[in-house]
Amino acid sequence: MGIAVVLALVVIGSVVFHFLSPWWWTPIASNWRYIDDTMIITFWITGAVFTAVVLFMAYCVFRFRHREGRRAAYEPENKRLEWWLAIGTGIGVAAMLAPGLVVWHRFVTVPKDASVVEVVGQQWQWAYRLPGADGQLGATDIAQVTPENPLGIDPKDPHGQDDIVIQGDQLHLQLDKPVKLLLRSLDVVHDFYVPEFRAKMDMIPGTVTYYWLTPTRAGTFEALCSELCSTGHTFMRGGVVVEPESQYRDWLQQQKTFAQLQSAARTQAKN
Repeated sequence: MGIAVVLALVVIGSVVFHFLSPWWWTPIASNWRYIDDTMIITFWITGAVFTAVVLFMAYCVFRFRHREGRRAAYEPENKRLEWWLAIGTGIGVAAMLAPGLVVWHRFVTVPKDASVVEVVGQQWQWAYRLPGADGQLGATDIAQVTPENPLGIDPKDPHGQDDIVIQGDQLHLQLDKPVKLLLRSLDVVHDFYVPEFRAKMDMIPGTVTYYWLTPTRAGTFEALCSELCSTGHTFMRGGVVVEPESQYRDWLQQQKTFAQLQSAARTQAKN
């Protein structure tokens, strides 16, 4: 009897804690409300299953508790019950997977009018690269990485000369403008994550991953590494500023291109 009561209290406490908990997502600042909706659907399904299973356990503990002179009936199989459990489980799993597949399709289908920003992760800092006037990012090669060329941009590729390089500073994004983030790592696995954007993706050394988003709320947001990348992981933080087009253009004009940075490095080396 006592165990049944404890199980029922576990269910009640879990449900109450879910609705009264002060811990919840940060206010969303992108178009990915679909991700929130998918997680809420998952919460409802798993919560309902958890409640049903634990309450059923409580019922069984109470209903079939030991009584003097009463013997349990041995029933090794119940095909009808097994069929119902299999069908119910299949429906529940499909209900959780289907919304995720729909969202994933949207997640990897980049709008044609999206701008491009490359995010480069390196222990333990972020760097960014934007296309210049030609609208194309230059080629990169890990063998080209040097203190003067930390992103490994190929100096022989003309498309890379006007690339805008941002290191040790905040990334700025234009409000209500879709942007495709190209993700590249120079050493270990990183993960560029802004909680308010909801979207994230692992950065795998040797390849380029991506996702896209549309910032929907102006402000300054913290960028985190969401993949354990050794001892400095917790300090691998940056900032993302979302602002209207006019302010974004003003910021963009103040940034330096790869060619300008290389020229400055050569001048400094001579001196």
